[in-house]
Amino acid sequence: MEDRRNLSITGVTDIDSFDEETVIVYTDTGELVVHGSGLHINKIDVDTGELTLEGEVTGMTYNDNQPYRGGLFARMFR
Repeated sequence: MEDRRNLSITGVTDIDSFDEETVIVYTDTGELVVHGSGLHINKIDVDTGELTLEGEVTGMTYNDNQPYRGGLFARMFR
């Protein structure tokens, strides 16, 4: 994270949901929820598992071993 405005995440396997206040992603080791304002995804590379977003990051919550529910990519590529 850089200046609480730019965030790079690696190991992303899926995106559950996103809006300007919350981004929920699944990583290789659990679920990551990013909270803030004016959040938007700049880049997502499914092959490398990299995601970059910008906006004002106010908090992050990480949950290990969450059951996989199928996210945005799973719904798009059925």
